[in-house]
Amino acid sequence: MTLFDFRNYLRQGQIILHAWPVKDNLQDLNPIGTVVSNINTSTSACLIIEFSQYAKPGTSVVYPPFDKVLEKASTLAGNEQKDIFRGGEKTNIDLQLLTQREPLAEYTEHEKKKIWFFRFECRDNFPNSLPKVLLSIQWNNHEDVARMHALLQCWPRIAPEQALELLDYKYPEKEVRDYAVQCLENFSDGQLHMYLLQLVQVLKYEAYLDCHLAKFLLRRALWNRKIGHSLFWLLRAEMHVPEVSVRFGLLLEAYCRGCVAHMASLSKQVEAMNKLKAITELLQCHALKRTDRDKCIETMKECLQQVTFREAFSDFHSVVDPTCKLKSLRVDGCNVMDSKMRPLWMVYENDDEMGAPTTLIFKNGDDLRQDMLTVQIFKIMDTLWQREGLNLQMTPYSVLPTGDKIGVIEVVTRASTLANIQKSEGGVVRGAFKKEVLLGWLKSKNRTDEMLKRAIEAFTMSCAGYCVATYVLGVGDRHSDNIMVKETGQLVHIDFGHFLGNFKVKFGVNRERVPFILSRDFVYVITNGQKSDKCSEFLRFREICERAYLILRKHNYLFINLFTMMLSTGLPELRSVKDIEYLKKTLGLNSGQMNAEEAEKAALLKFRKCFDEAYKNSTSTSLNWAIHNWARDNR
Repeated sequence: MTLFDFRNYLRQGQIILHAWPVKDNLQDLNPIGTVVSNINTSTSACLIIEFSQYAKPGTSVVYPPFDKVLEKASTLAGNEQKDIFRGGEKTNIDLQLLTQREPLAEYTEHEKKKIWFFRFECRDNFPNSLPKVLLSIQWNNHEDVARMHALLQCWPRIAPEQALELLDYKYPEKEVRDYAVQCLENFSDGQLHMYLLQLVQVLKYEAYLDCHLAKFLLRRALWNRKIGHSLFWLLRAEMHVPEVSVRFGLLLEAYCRGCVAHMASLSKQVEAMNKLKAITELLQCHALKRTDRDKCIETMKECLQQVTFREAFSDFHSVVDPTCKLKSLRVDGCNVMDSKMRPLWMVYENDDEMGAPTTLIFKNGDDLRQDMLTVQIFKIMDTLWQREGLNLQMTPYSVLPTGDKIGVIEVVTRASTLANIQKSEGGVVRGAFKKEVLLGWLKSKNRTDEMLKRAIEAFTMSCAGYCVATYVLGVGDRHSDNIMVKETGQLVHIDFGHFLGNFKVKFGVNRERVPFILSRDFVYVITNGQKSDKCSEFLRFREICERAYLILRKHNYLFINLFTMMLSTGLPELRSVKDIEYLKKTLGLNSGQMNAEEAEKAALLKFRKCFDEAYKNSTSTSLNWAIHNWARDNR
């Protein structure tokens, strides 16, 4: 609760705050909380706060207008002019070390006072230190607040990626958040779309419905249909959450009223999602749960052939890619996947006659938010690598939650899982231990020497990318059905139910005993059948991994900020700041008092040890794959 309301009036008299219910499992509590009162006032417990009356009835105490705050800061600056101390070179070096710590670093009171005392040096020499300066202020001191408001007016605009941190829950001050939004104006449409997931989440930290961030997102969404499409579905996917239903509902209404031309397309998508949800609920009902899969497939196809369903699935834009228009449904290609929740395998004709058919998986009953976050981070990693001239040929597919445990996944086409490759080429169990299997499969798909050479290069680069990405994010559950290989050679990881080091344990034993997957059959492909791990191809692969890792480490602040901004979602494996400690560990940020160069060397040394461990212990990976293949084949 803010002491001043949206009109800048000081709260007086009786205030009633309605509490949210506590779930039976305390682990489900959101550690960040919410800034709104429970909208269900009839049954919720309430806290009554009685404020003193500071003014006569009908009058209010108003927060000073901005010009008065600046006037106060100017007066204070005039009195302190002679006391302002400028540090020398040593002071700047100390300040640089102090302010370049990672975003979650804690500061002593002495360090905070030092940063605040030398705030003008920070502004002139290290503008990206603004978050550290803001955390050093005594916000209960109105004179310091006035000084900060004045300082923000002359603080240089920082990079929009850096400004993302200022929208976190640690910075509730309206002027600070407004400054951050001004920095975001420098985002291109592509960059804004890339970070839209986090920007929607931090709307929850805004004190008022009418805020600069909401207006910024709405304006850019109305300018760019792709941004508008993503904003619509990101908001709609959380409309079942009471804490945000009013805020997100108002934003949805504002977008729909402002972009009437987009409404027809969005309505058709919503209708299609509702039809798919109805089918999955039918297949999940008690009667059909006990039947075999063939009966479920027959029931699904009977539904899809009805006139109302055919119309709903014709001539609409894909929810995961609004640039792709789906012409009609290929009923004969649709299927019900072998899973408890009965996911639907949907195949659509492309409206573009030259375009390939589009295959999507519709899920009802699985939380896809963690998959969406992981895939988004992979895309950001790939963008950073591309900027540095490193093309790792990543293939991050699209994932979009469309409601409460409902969503759509883009299928990676012309690809096969490692489990299927191992089964078809070498047998259910033996295939997991035969290192020649994967290379043999690639040779069968790439008949000429030139095609095979390109496939091996694609495999090498993509394998390096996913080795580094899954290591940094601590992605778990990497069994042979969660790794795919495209016919053109690219390696693709799928299904991200576990990350940040939350590895699966079976009977008290950690099933994943390597930092990331680098199996013998992977190395056999990379070296094109050479047995020595000292050959030039393998050494080159190792150098690529190290270079990719250092690029990500250079942008450590970005990844930590992006995960911190997602804390409000309440993901099972991302509930508190402690969960993000794993990122600090893999990026080598717990380096004590080392300088930047020493810390980078230490982090690289640790990554090299993990690389060696992943390769030397690859037999345990093959064993896990063999057990998984056998268990899957004997269900």
